Amino acid sequence: MKKVAFIYPGQGSQHVGMGEDLYQTHSLVKELFDQANITLDKNITKLMFEGPEEVLTQTENAQPALLLTSAAITRVLLEEGIKPSYLAGHSLGEYSALVAAEAVRIEDALPLVQARGRLMEDAFPSGKGTMAAVLGMEQSVLQAELDKLQVETNEVIEIANLNCPGQIVISGEKTAIERAVVSLKEAGAKRVLPLNVSGPFHSSLMKPAANKLAEKLSEVTFSDAKTPVYANVTAKQVVDKEEIKQLLVKQMYSTVRFEEIIEQMVDSSLDAIVEIGSGKVLTGLVKKVNRRMQTFSIQDSDSLQAFIEWYKEES
Repeated sequence: MKKVAFIYPGQGSQHVGMGEDLYQTHSLVKELFDQANITLDKNITKLMFEGPEEVLTQTENAQPALLLTSAAITRVLLEEGIKPSYLAGHSLGEYSALVAAEAVRIEDALPLVQARGRLMEDAFPSGKGTMAAVLGMEQSVLQAELDKLQVETNEVIEIANLNCPGQIVISGEKTAIERAVVSLKEAGAKRVLPLNVSGPFHSSLMKPAANKLAEKLSEVTFSDAKTPVYANVTAKQVVDKEEIKQLLVKQMYSTVRFEEIIEQMVDSSLDAIVEIGSGKVLTGLVKKVNRRMQTFSIQDSDSLQAFIEWYKEES
């Protein structure tokens, strides 16, 4: 039996047409998508298949759309008898991992991430916060530069995502990020790329949203995870339901330690790491951590079938 881990993408991987091919070819996917329309009291399926893109990209729509696609593909794989040894997700993707681990039901997770999306949008004045990707700079050097900027501007600017070697995302107040685009290049960063996001996610500016999310989480029934999930906040495996909820609250304003998660997965004698859902962003990050690691990206019927055939081949 092959040993695999499933990883799940976060916001930014959504696109018009996501999941449509799977909806047409798998009755199990159709059933899940149709039920999601009822659960969310909106035609999320039509929005995913037809757009418009600017509406799908809104955080409160993108998050349930991504979760739904990932959960549907996972369910098909489980029906095929393919079970992961470990699970992880990038930011929002952690919820997809928790659904796969049976720590929370999809019916509860969909409205939860929709609410999370709204809370993230409302946490900080529109247009006042943003994020940027910093390429080719060591974490310690970057942190020292951010500390200097915070003193100079008296504004929040923090490390949001440790994605892979040479790719770190920063988050904070827009004016501070704009200054960082210039100053970090001067300090030796290869490139600093402003991101098209609506807020300063995974920074301390999200703490008000996190407090409200804690209230939402208290209304949802969680179970202990049946498969270990690597938490974004600690990069450690979590199974306990109460710890899971605490970490989801912290995740809103803490650094996503994705590079460390992948390093640990690579060290776990896996045959493959499988990205499940829309896009191929995480597969690219895995390859930057360890280019010898076997990867798959499942987002449509062809890629799903190719992975199933590989998994069922005699080792």
